[in-house]
Amino acid sequence: MQEPVIVVHGGAGVWRTERKNLGLRGVKEATKTGFEILKSNDSAINAVEAAVAQMEDNEVFNAGLGSALTIDKRIEMEASIMDGKTLDAGATGLLSDIKNPVCLARIVMENTDHVFVVADGAEKLADLFGLERRNPLTELRTRYWRDLKERLMRKKLDYLPKLYKLVSSHSQLFEPSTVGAVALDKDGNVAAATSTGGFSLKFPGRIGDSPLIGCGTYADNEAGACSTTGIGEIAIKLVLAKNTCDSMCSGKSAQEAAESSIRLVNRRMHSGSMGLIAVDMLGRIGAAHNSPNLCWAYMTMKTHQPKAGLKAKIVKEAA
Repeated sequence: MQEPVIVVHGGAGVWRTERKNLGLRGVKEATKTGFEILKSNDSAINAVEAAVAQMEDNEVFNAGLGSALTIDKRIEMEASIMDGKTLDAGATGLLSDIKNPVCLARIVMENTDHVFVVADGAEKLADLFGLERRNPLTELRTRYWRDLKERLMRKKLDYLPKLYKLVSSHSQLFEPSTVGAVALDKDGNVAAATSTGGFSLKFPGRIGDSPLIGCGTYADNEAGACSTTGIGEIAIKLVLAKNTCDSMCSGKSAQEAAESSIRLVNRRMHSGSMGLIAVDMLGRIGAAHNSPNLCWAYMTMKTHQPKAGLKAKIVKEAA
């Protein structure tokens, strides 16, 4: 029997002083929720769904309640989930008021023949299964949107077309985005889930890495599980979650694989905030980032309580 383990993240980036303690408390609570499920001999897929759903209900994170606003003040949430035992996966995006996008992603996985369902189709599926709705707009996100929009209108932001340049020059303006969880259960099965509200002032209709299987989320019992956080376009171009799992499949530990993936980001993308968490099939955990912060936590049978921090292994060198 495998000893269970869970790792969660609340986003890579710059965590402002007023939100640091709330973020640490939030990832600890999510970790404990997921681990209680694992301790009861339940599955990794149930654990990661519950952990991510709890963070979606916490407005300190940019996922579910408290999601970031697009340039035209919309909310477009997205999420994915994957079962490493079967390689079954579900994903959804362009959601405006679903309370827990990760739960809708699981419905896609278990009740349709598809992997990725977005927009009106996803909303209809949510209605069919009676998912709860909620207005995810918060006063904090509205204030962030207003501040960024004013800077943009005064040409104080060197905005798109190159997101990397923007983040490199103005990283302090961007709140950490994306929440995620990876877990290994007593039966030796892994799972991963990721959810996000996108990034502030993004163009409407933009889809990031969080709902893309292999980019933001991946789980495979022949390798391990990974959830990424940061600039979605980077994770998409490098298929970062799958790349990390491939490294574990080739014999690297979860930590070695995580660091290797961030070195790859540094070499191929040159700049851009990224982080990730991983667990391998031996129950070893990994967490690495090139950003100033990564809000994360983990729990095993040996820790008794969640261990959390605002930094993991910071990797600045290139592969």
